[in-house]
Parts: sequence; structure tokens; C-alpha cells
Amino acid sequence: MGLIFTIIIFLILIVGILLNVRVVPQASAYVIERLGAYKETWEVGLHVKVPFIENVACRISLKEQVVDFPPQPVITKDNVTMQIDTVVYYSITDAKLYTYGVNNPLMAIENLTATTLRNIIGDLELDETLTSRDVINTRLRAELDEATDPWGIRVGRVELKNIIPPKEIQDAMEKQMKAERERREKILQAEGEKTSAVLIAEGNKESSILNAEAKKEAAIREAEGEAQAILTIQNATAEGLRMLRDAGVDDRVVALKSLEALEKVANGQATKIIIPSEIQNLAGLVTSLKEISKD
Repeated sequence: MGLIFTIIIFLILIVGILLNVRVVPQASAYVIERLGAYKETWEVGLHVKVPFIENVACRISLKEQVVDFPPQPVITKDNVTMQIDTVVYYSITDAKLYTYGVNNPLMAIENLTATTLRNIIGDLELDETLTSRDVINTRLRAELDEATDPWGIRVGRVELKNIIPPKEIQDAMEKQMKAERERREKILQAEGEKTSAVLIAEGNKESSILNAEAKKEAAIREAEGEAQAILTIQNATAEGLRMLRDAGVDDRVVALKSLEALEKVANGQATKIIIPSEIQNLAGLVTSLKEISKD
């Protein structure tokens, strides 16, 4: 009988110890109370509480948490009422303050977010509200983080999920956006036509310049060709006269040869003929030579 009683007592002790052993998992914390008063906060690891005297008052997750609050009505500086819903990212930094600091932390954060958001939006006009999300998020996060610090809560990030203006404001904004798109389309079309006209004008200008340069180059080459031809003939004539002079031919024969060379120059190919003054002076001599040849 005594052995059975001892075994029962031993089993009761074992069960009691097992029931009072707690393992705190990662990213968690347990708040322990002794006789209704705060005793300590258990961190990660194995812990044993005193039965019937200590109890786990609150099990807290230290992970970052996300809460999505429903849309809140706010009024802008220019008296436009809109709906804004927010998303708050927060984490618990002090389990004791979170447990005993505020009765309902989530409700407290929601109400605080709504009132803070109304204060911030009340200083902004509609256009500023729609284009200043980053500014609103930063101010809202800073004020919430400061207000929730005594509750052991750190607000890491706040985002405006949706900004819903009144229906008539949405219609006016859509019309404005449509008009703006049409204006940009007309501007782009006009710029395209202008660019096209400029390119065409520049192309015509460059074409005219190239044609003029081509005509100029052709005229220069033609003049150079004619000058070269005349120079070649004159050189040949001079060379022939020199050879005749070296051979002892008199002046009348030289004049006759010059006239024959002039006849070849004017053989329908040249448009301009330059006659040396010496040949002009020999015109009478040519006539005399013809008379002599007739006799």
C-alpha cells in the first residue's frame, strides 16, 4: 500500500513538473505573473514556473505584424471629403509595456491612426493629398511611433492603401486627364509636322546647294578645258614657229603657218578664239602671199 502511494505521489510530481515547464519559441515572449503581480518576462528557451503561484499572463509574438484598417473619412484643407484606408506595420519591443500599457492595443492604434490622419490631411489641399503620399506616410509613421512608444510598440511603416475622393471629384479628374492627354497628343502631332517641314526644307536647301556646286564645278572644268586646249594649241604653234625659224624660213612662211594653225583652231569646236596681235598685223601679208601664189 505504501509503495502504491509513493508511486502516485511521484507521478503527481512528474506531471506537475511537466505541466509547469514552458519552452518559449523563437520571436516570442511570455509575461509571468506571481500572485497577480508582474514578475518577469521569459525570453527564448526552457523555463519552469512555480505551480499555483505563477502563471503565464500573456504570450506575445515579437514578429512584425501588419494590420489593415478600414477607410476613414477625412476632410482636406479645401473642404473635400474623402475616404482613406491605411496599412500599419508594427512590432512589439517591450512585452511588459504591451501587456499593461493599454487595454486594447490594436483598437488604440486604429483610433490614433484615424485622428492623426485627419490632422495631417486637414493641412493639405486635395491636389497635395493626391501627390504627397510619401510625405503623409512619413509624418503619420513618426507621430504613431512616438505615441505608441509607452505601449511597447514600434511602428515601422505606414502606407496609405487607397485614397478615394468623391464621385464628382473623380469624374472631374478623369475629364481633366482626358483633356491633358488630348493636349499632349496635339502638341506631339504639331511638333512632328514641324520637324517634318524643317527636314524637308533642309533637304531642299542642301539639294539646291549641291546642284549649284555641281554646275559651278562643271563650268570651272569646262573653262579649264578650253583654256588648256588654247594653251596647248598656242604652245604647238610657238614650237612650230621656233622650228621654222631654226630652219631658216623667212617671215612670210611663218605668217602663213600661223594662219593655217588659226584655221584649225576655229574648226567648229571652240566658242571663243583669241587671235594674237602679231597675226592680225600679218593680214596684209596674207593677202600679198595669195597674190604672189596666183602669179
